[in-house]
Amino acid sequence: MFKRAAIVTALSAASLAVAGHALADDYVIDTEGQHAFVQFKINHLGFSYILGQFEDFEGSFHYDPDDLEASSVEMEVQVGSLHTNHAERDRHFLSDDFLSADEYPTATFVSTGFEPKGEDEGVLSGELTLKGETREIEMPVTLMGEGDDPWGNYRAGFEGSTTLTLADYGIDMSDFPEVMHELELYVTFEGVRQ
Repeated sequence: MFKRAAIVTALSAASLAVAGHALADDYVIDTEGQHAFVQFKINHLGFSYILGQFEDFEGSFHYDPDDLEASSVEMEVQVGSLHTNHAERDRHFLSDDFLSADEYPTATFVSTGFEPKGEDEGVLSGELTLKGETREIEMPVTLMGEGDDPWGNYRAGFEGSTTLTLADYGIDMSDFPEVMHELELYVTFEGVRQ
């Protein structure tokens, strides 16, 4: 629920972070083809997990295999597109008790750096803005693959995940068990080279 922003964010970041075998180019994240996801997982009272995703987002990234530190990414998520397969819970998550989606309808991620950590891996850093709060986050990312697709495009795909402390974004979880104070944000997507 909260990761989407973060994630939101982080997703794109992941993509641009790693790479290694193509020319430096700009990519648009393929949300139209449903090849990108901003998902999250949060513990439910210590008994199970709540899984969800943000279904409406867009972003782009740039990477240079010869200068990975110059990679960059920007992403915007529509917070109201949160979906956990339970309409009443979704409304509660979007309310002022949690995300205040009416007041803060978008979450954004803008990268600030990338540190390669080995072949096809690295750590993406950037500013995630959610519920009006901006925090620097780090997300380990991995290049899943890149190359020509059957329709004449060149694609690159990435995945990454990070843990967000909800209080950092003004989300009060004090009435809930400590295991619910953080959530895991997971992003995976393909970008189409422009």
